[in-house]
Amino acid sequence: MRLPLLFEGTWASPRMDRPDEHTVERTGDPLATYRAKRSPDRTPEPFGTTRLPPGRIFVVHKHAARQLHYDLRLEMDGVLRSWAVPKGPSYDPADKRLAVRVEDHPLEYADFEGVIPEGNYGAGGIVVWDRGEWVPLEDPTAGLEKGKLLFELRGYKLRGKWTLVKIKKSERDWLLIKERDQYVRTPGDVFPEESVLSGLTVEEVRAGVTRSGRLREALEQAGAPRASLDPRSVQLMLAESAEAPFTRDGWIFEPKLDGYRMLGYKGQGGSLLLSRNGNDYTIAFPEIARALESLPASECILDGEIVALDERGLPSFALLQQRASLTAPLDVKRAALERPVTYFVFDFLAAEGFDLRPLPLAQRKQLLAQTVPKVGPLRYLDHVEREGEAFMAEASTLGLEGIVAKKLDAPYRGGRSSSWLKIKAQRTADFVVVGYTEPQGSRVGVGALHLADYVDGTLVYAGRVGTGFDEQQLLQARELLEPDRVTEPPCQGPLPAGSSAPLDSAAIPDVHATTWVRPRHVCEVRFGERTPDGLLRHAVFLRWRDDKSPNDCVREEPYKEKVPEPVVTEVAARAPAGAERRAVALTNLQKVFWPEDGYTKGDLVAYYRTMARWLLPYLRDRPLVLTRYPDGIHGKSFYQKDAPEFTPSWVRTVSIWSEDTQRHIRYFVCDDEDSLLYVANLGAIPLHIWGSRVASLELPDWCVLDLDPKEAPFSEVVNCARLLRDIAQEMQLPAFVKTTGKSGLHVLIPLGRQCTYEQSRRLGELLARIVVAELPQVATIARSLGQRGGKVYVDYLQNRHGQTIIAPFSVRPLPGAPVSMPLRWEEVSGELDPKRFTMGNAAERMNALGSDPMREVLEAVPDLVRALDNLSKRVAKAMSGDETAR
Repeated sequence: MRLPLLFEGTWASPRMDRPDEHTVERTGDPLATYRAKRSPDRTPEPFGTTRLPPGRIFVVHKHAARQLHYDLRLEMDGVLRSWAVPKGPSYDPADKRLAVRVEDHPLEYADFEGVIPEGNYGAGGIVVWDRGEWVPLEDPTAGLEKGKLLFELRGYKLRGKWTLVKIKKSERDWLLIKERDQYVRTPGDVFPEESVLSGLTVEEVRAGVTRSGRLREALEQAGAPRASLDPRSVQLMLAESAEAPFTRDGWIFEPKLDGYRMLGYKGQGGSLLLSRNGNDYTIAFPEIARALESLPASECILDGEIVALDERGLPSFALLQQRASLTAPLDVKRAALERPVTYFVFDFLAAEGFDLRPLPLAQRKQLLAQTVPKVGPLRYLDHVEREGEAFMAEASTLGLEGIVAKKLDAPYRGGRSSSWLKIKAQRTADFVVVGYTEPQGSRVGVGALHLADYVDGTLVYAGRVGTGFDEQQLLQARELLEPDRVTEPPCQGPLPAGSSAPLDSAAIPDVHATTWVRPRHVCEVRFGERTPDGLLRHAVFLRWRDDKSPNDCVREEPYKEKVPEPVVTEVAARAPAGAERRAVALTNLQKVFWPEDGYTKGDLVAYYRTMARWLLPYLRDRPLVLTRYPDGIHGKSFYQKDAPEFTPSWVRTVSIWSEDTQRHIRYFVCDDEDSLLYVANLGAIPLHIWGSRVASLELPDWCVLDLDPKEAPFSEVVNCARLLRDIAQEMQLPAFVKTTGKSGLHVLIPLGRQCTYEQSRRLGELLARIVVAELPQVATIARSLGQRGGKVYVDYLQNRHGQTIIAPFSVRPLPGAPVSMPLRWEEVSGELDPKRFTMGNAAERMNALGSDPMREVLEAVPDLVRALDNLSKRVAKAMSGDETAR
């Protein structure tokens, strides 16, 4: 599934390591946004070149005067230089929009929204259609004089490079033109028309609409009680922890944001931003305070989270802390323009003299969506309904913290509630720092931090963390903690599993080497689990949490589901010899997965259990990638590499660094039948495997050639496969073949883990080129469909680190439930039909064969030196036809 447009019209921060780079990414659909390409670096300035001035305010007013138009205003020389753009801006460079230079306006006019009375110049309604920072890309003073301004806009609606160029023989007429960059689109003039401050349209402003009346009416009809709430006395609703995402009617799922939880208030006296600890952040985030004051309600209280986005469009707590740490008014004002934050609101607590908290969440969210802007510094946080597992998979892929599940019929109640559940992609928690050890060797600052959290009101020792710090954080830790030294541990000892009370502080490990401190500072830590002794295992420091108090560090037990699963069957799986037998809970077995064939999820699980003896040799000790179909082959599906946090400890996983995502991915490894049944119960239909094993990740077991016919007849796939077998025989190498479960064949050459992926790819390319040279009318190595000319594509590119193939005996999510079936070479003929091998007959076939014709590919260790010598002669011959291959 795809995430909704959660971040449309929000800001991403400029890259802090490239001060001359002016591009800020647009954040729309996160799947596209977070992976969007950055614009190329600008050419460095020559030595002695005068640096361009910093960015200034720009605003676009939508102005319903005598004629509807847009006013583009750029801050220059202490005023707003202004151009009236009758048709408005466009992202299409072909749309050269007339921009008429009009009189300058004072800077205070940048936030003006309202109605200019009749009889005055420009009478009519005005809204702040867009607002942000503009950055000159050439000298703006000289550009204004010569009639050409080149600049970048960093707004909520307008992004990228633009030009204002004066029309010759005219004093006032200019053209506004979009420069070509990643923001160009056609049509270019489709935008949200509401104000980025109030969310009102210019027509509503001109008509005097505030929406307050409509909101009061809706609240009366909803039965909300009349009450005046003091934002300082409101207790926030908090989520309990849950171990696993779920899919269920009556629940919605929001992304878990990495920011500051805030109550936002608008009243007669202005606006107010209050943290969960009651601290006032109004001055720290003036752009949010201004947006709150612009809301079309006379009074309201909102609940949400303030977030700073990095250059990828991901929430960055570090950037947010940098913003929040600024205190000088000029620094705060400048940062609000250059590094603005976004206030994502997800709940509505009070408005127009009504208390909304007793209303069900569904009503509160509906009213909230009608009140706050669609685009701007204050935004409604979108959600998905029901599909929590799929949503969690996408959130994890994007690197978000996790998700929050909320019950649609729940009222808003202060404190922790099982109606809100937080499900983290990684297991993290907040801890009080109670001590530190001295650094050793070249390490600076501190060695490790001692941690504690509250259990039933008692501060209990939780363990230590010594990894995850950079040098600055180590020095910061020393600076923070040094003044708070105490002589005794400020906490009790650890709480062992099953104990009702913690041990005495004398039971804390390494007491003699620790400097204890008063419990004043909080940090967030990622960890694997708690040991039976009550200590953290594999703890990694993430960041300081200056927005939380020690009292917030309460040890949470994961929320346990109180309602039964709809259909649960306990299956005692066959455990490996000497291992404990485990019960695997299988759910929703009656759900139909293949409607055309009547196969259910239970049939899929039964198939994998039956085929485990044949399938597991290919899965053991090998990273596994799943594609999950929770609602069957015609429902939504999602690709899953990362094993979720709720994966049982007995299911083996392995952490592998990914260069593509720049993070570790925790892959499933199915070593036994229990694990296979577990992933099958997740709705995983096709199982894709790496070519290498965990212990030798860079040394594949095989070289694979994927013969993909697309529009070519299958008989030509057979011809290519048989030619590859002949080549292998000439090289004195074994070759094995299987169906892909779709329309092609896989030919595998065993390598015995004797060469790297790069060497395997080169071998595959040589073999593919020989096939193309010898069967030029049949085969091609052209990847593009348009260049294949109806030929069989001989794909050798799957011989790379991290690439996968469909596992032998794996089922495909296609009508008929076809499987990838190992073949004997005598079966590879004109009579071969890959579709005849299905989930319904695969076990019968293998029992009849009695042995797997492809099994040897896992253990064979061929003489590759001799094979390559044998190949060299044929390569020379084939390369003479290389031009044909192209």
